[in-house]
Amino acid sequence: MMIKNRSKNNNILNPILIVLLILLGSESISAQEVEDEREFEYAEKSEKGPRKWGEMKKEWGACSNGSLQSPVDISNDRVIIMSKQEKKIHYRPSNASLKNRGHDIQIQWFGEAGSIFINGTDYPLRQAHWHSPSEHTINGRSYDMELHLVHLSTDPNVKNKIAVLGVLYKIGKPDKFLSKLMRNITSMTDKKHEEKAVGMIDPADIKLHSKRYYRYMGSLTVPPCTEGVIWTINKKVKSVSRDQVKSLREAVHDYAEKNARPLQAKHNRDMYLYSTGNAN
Repeated sequence: MMIKNRSKNNNILNPILIVLLILLGSESISAQEVEDEREFEYAEKSEKGPRKWGEMKKEWGACSNGSLQSPVDISNDRVIIMSKQEKKIHYRPSNASLKNRGHDIQIQWFGEAGSIFINGTDYPLRQAHWHSPSEHTINGRSYDMELHLVHLSTDPNVKNKIAVLGVLYKIGKPDKFLSKLMRNITSMTDKKHEEKAVGMIDPADIKLHSKRYYRYMGSLTVPPCTEGVIWTINKKVKSVSRDQVKSLREAVHDYAEKNARPLQAKHNRDMYLYSTGNAN
């Protein structure tokens, strides 16, 4: 939702309207993705582990019986090659906060941080978080980390309201975007559900303009495993340092070696590879 054509006479009301918009956006995301991560775990043998998610709550049933679950392995020899460019990213700096959610570190943007444009629909950016190792695999290969940028459409006429942009990382040079946040992340170690304002953060600094990307229909990778999520996975793999990955895991200190959901069955879903130029 956006406020347009603001007049000088409405300046007194604007702050109130902005707060309401932020709260509405936050509630929408919360309704889709579990905020209290103490409710589930990643340890496979745990009674709260991934294999048990669908049995823990009725509203989490899709985690066990869904047919469009994520993550999946993407095999290049089975994708449908497309040439039409559909991914348009327009991000801008906006106030943000970091939160230790229990199993991952989340950065949430308030106000207008930009959006991704898919299939004629604008999906505003709401939050991002990190998984290690990667949840998605390419041709059976797992990577060291995966970043999820979660977008949510508030258009009542849009059927698939969630669009997630995934970025894969391998161990190498430090990630510049993470480097800007690392001091705040390490200060949140073992402080579950602590939230800290970090000022203006530009998501464009993540450098997401890959010329090739995968697209498929899936789900959230955490309870309630909501389906109908439009997944876009950048083909270009970025680098992250081993210390950065370690710091993200130590900050949540959830006693699990990883915070990645196991691969899910594809069920003959179509996987697409969009190419808009030379490999990048």
